[in-house]
Amino acid sequence: MATQLPASEYRGRIEIVRQYLAETAADAAVWFDATAIEYVTGFAHIQTERPVALALTRDRIEITVPRLEVERVESNERIDAVHHYFDYPGGRPIETAAEMLDTLGVEGVVADSDGAPGVMGYDGPALSEFVDVETQSWVDRMLWEKTDAEIDCIRESARWANLGHRYLADYTEVGAHPATVSQRASTDASRAMLDTLGESYVERVRGSGPVHAGYISGEETALPHGHTPNEWLSEGDVLVTGASANVDGYHSELERTMFVGEPSDEQAHYFELMKEAQDTAIDALGPGVEIAYVDEQVQDFFREQGIVDLARHHVGHNIGLDGHEPPYVDRGWADADHVTDDDAEMQPGQVYTIEPGVYTEDAGYRHSDTIAITEDGIEWLTFFPRDIEANTIRT
Repeated sequence: MATQLPASEYRGRIEIVRQYLAETAADAAVWFDATAIEYVTGFAHIQTERPVALALTRDRIEITVPRLEVERVESNERIDAVHHYFDYPGGRPIETAAEMLDTLGVEGVVADSDGAPGVMGYDGPALSEFVDVETQSWVDRMLWEKTDAEIDCIRESARWANLGHRYLADYTEVGAHPATVSQRASTDASRAMLDTLGESYVERVRGSGPVHAGYISGEETALPHGHTPNEWLSEGDVLVTGASANVDGYHSELERTMFVGEPSDEQAHYFELMKEAQDTAIDALGPGVEIAYVDEQVQDFFREQGIVDLARHHVGHNIGLDGHEPPYVDRGWADADHVTDDDAEMQPGQVYTIEPGVYTEDAGYRHSDTIAITEDGIEWLTFFPRDIEANTIRT
């Protein structure tokens, strides 16, 4: 049972990025992206209009944060010094980061971007106004392949997602509201997870619990990113579910198409088409397989069935610290500008959601399973039943 990454994971990551840095003429590597900062140091924060800048040299790691983050980051044993500004816009975050670099004797950096991203109204100067900047995407690429320890966390996430999903099925009935069923399932699964893991659970959420389980229903399912409708469940409703759990920042993805009461012949037909499309994709997975090929196989199946017009998205995506990470299981993947020949194929350690969907005017049909690529095949990490009988709520 994995509840957090061992310290050796961070030591290994820091060693790798220092090796990358040594191959450049720069004095330091800098990151502004919250996921990258978490990946390198384990310091997790919410990316807002208040920039955070991490600097790594050949022998030190220092960070610039807004004042409200100082106490949270000071205890991080991998960070040697913390610099701060009061807030934005009254504070001067990039100038403070530049002063940090100056104290480190840095004149040139390789950074994940030339300054902080413009989110939530932030609009600050470029870092290159203060030091020489070249860009790098080292961590972006390192995220693709997970170590055994990372996959252990995703596997644990899938276990608790499965419990949350089981509660969803148990609490669903005609006359219930999808919003309150989702809240109840999430709360009860989170309580069970926290009670079971106790002090070994690593705090990663604010206010909400570590498990999220919910669904959309009715005509909203015809929209891949539909909203929870403000209507009570009725006999014959289609549900598209989603469940995940946060384990030291790592996530899995479990989705199912379910029915309230006996599905109609039309609903059963589209369910089976969706499931066969997912089977087609999963059968194509494996180390050395071209990523685009998997999506092409599903598109060929849709074409054979005459339902290409009912597809709304590609087959899936990598998952880990972020809900969506590259590589994307998309037939255009190999032709993307940043993709090299070596990156066009699936590699051991990559973890994918496999979720081709079928969407009619009335309803949507989508399963999603989280599957790891191994040295000799694949490993299913999610495990809730996929057949139509197991996903029918008897009323």
